[in-house]
Amino acid sequence: MKRIEIAGGGLAGLSLGIALRKRGVPVLVREAGSYPRHKVCGEFVNGVTFTTLKNLGIAGIFENALRHSRTRWWIGACEVLDAEMARPALGMSRWEMDELLRDLFLAEGGELQVGDRVAREARQGRVWTAGRRLEKESQWLGLKGHFEKVPLKGGLEMHIGDGGYVGLTPIAEDGGRVNVCGLFKRRSLRGENLTVSYLRACGLGKLAERLEDGVLDEASVTGVSGFHLGAQRVEEELCSLGDAERMIPPFTGNGMSMAFESAECALESLVSYAGGGDWDRCREEIRAALEKRFKRRVAFALGLHGFLMTGAGRAGLSLAARSGVLPFHWLQRQLS
Repeated sequence: MKRIEIAGGGLAGLSLGIALRKRGVPVLVREAGSYPRHKVCGEFVNGVTFTTLKNLGIAGIFENALRHSRTRWWIGACEVLDAEMARPALGMSRWEMDELLRDLFLAEGGELQVGDRVAREARQGRVWTAGRRLEKESQWLGLKGHFEKVPLKGGLEMHIGDGGYVGLTPIAEDGGRVNVCGLFKRRSLRGENLTVSYLRACGLGKLAERLEDGVLDEASVTGVSGFHLGAQRVEEELCSLGDAERMIPPFTGNGMSMAFESAECALESLVSYAGGGDWDRCREEIRAALEKRFKRRVAFALGLHGFLMTGAGRAGLSLAARSGVLPFHWLQRQLS
């Protein structure tokens, strides 16, 4: 069989590599970084089905994951939503998740090269999962860090402010360790704890105080900028998956799910190519499958994201939620 080369050893790349190895396809994953590592993400998987995880051969990794069944939302200092989720979200830190996926990929006989930065160019048999292109004009900044001694108020917390939002997620059984991850419009802010500074600038002062009373794990602090949401700029000949192909607004909690789903979209076409199929046909099949699965979802999320970034939108959401007319479960179905 022909070998598949995957540029990028994140969630999409490793899960695809595992699935291909389980079908007997030779796979080389080339990763610019190393493991384990912290990444800017909410550290819970929302929306993915057990069927997808099973198809990829990675369901066992999540046997001991936390199950988050409730979510609570605040706009400023006002709580507007306390709801049961249609499907529990799977909670696990990226430090642990990437490590487990890497170990499983190697156990399946995959070849992994770390510290190996790949030139961004199209080749037959190469799948690009190495993240988005740098967008210098982007207005967005993502920040993430782990905190201890920050009590949660139940479930997954989402706090929405003026020009940003942040999610709080427990990543330990005892609730003593919390992942704090936010998306913010960039401002000229400085300081040791940028997340707290941005929260105050967004009008989320009470949450900032709660974090200041906790203990920040400095080693976990990561940030990302230079990106835009939605479809990414991709060269015509490049076969791309995950964030390299399109990014959903992070308030959905659906980004990691889309990484796994995109791997599933590509799996059978790549197996056919490895068995002697045509590469151009393979790429077109993958592109069509991604468009079918994600186009409507991401477009809807982008519209809602823009709505949340306006004062009128936040006021409308708050009024609908407090009046009991917010169709939360319908919205959740549209976003996953």
